Amino acid sequence: MAMTIYPAIDMRGGKCVRLLQGDYNQETIYGDSPFDMAKKFADDGAEWIHMVDLDGAREGKRVNDRYVLEVADKLNARVQIGGGIRKEEDVAYYLDNGVDRIILGSSAISDPDFVKKMLSRYKEKIAIGIDARDGYVAVEGWLKTSEVKAVDLGKELANHGAEVFIFTDISKDGTLSGPNVEAIAELGEATGKEVIASGGVSSLDDVLSLRERSDSISGAIIGKALYTNQFTLEQALEV
Repeated sequence: MAMTIYPAIDMRGGKCVRLLQGDYNQETIYGDSPFDMAKKFADDGAEWIHMVDLDGAREGKRVNDRYVLEVADKLNARVQIGGGIRKEEDVAYYLDNGVDRIILGSSAISDPDFVKKMLSRYKEKIAIGIDARDGYVAVEGWLKTSEVKAVDLGKELANHGAEVFIFTDISKDGTLSGPNVEAIAELGEATGKEVIASGGVSSLDDVLSLRERSDSISGAIIGKALYTNQFTLEQALEV
């Protein structure tokens, strides 16, 4: 399958930030306007923008949604959003306002019936975000680790209609230490579904290593590497 590059915009307090391994106390601000950042990515050729409402993930409700809708409305790029989406009202709100894909994460553990209902109703417009620490699913904005294995959760939800997964190895996130290619590919092989890699991409070689596993890895979310100029989005897209 072809591999898609998803430049990431993580929002906290209306700004573009990056956290180190999901730690809210280790935040770096990279921009004052999510829209301006998204426009730059779109102008540079991004077909998708990956957005995360960090405040929403922590508070369990939509917080930075107005920036998401602005991007979806004004830019010629598709948008996927995660963070603070706990009710069908949230899912419908985003999809009805031009967002292309909703990422459900913590609720896959805390409210599996809800997630299965959303998969049944909205199908491929729902992506399952699996954030793992040492192979086990982390929840509540990565503040807690569950007793559920990432691969087991993936297989169960694939059986209930999940077509797209986003896999984050928290130990890699924001570290520029390279993605956990094997764990990402393992999820793709176990589920037989699309898996988007998230966390740790630091170089074009990392992008290539994911591309080489495109039989089970369909895309890569890239954040800090772009913000710290390790390479450009155009270079990543060319690779």
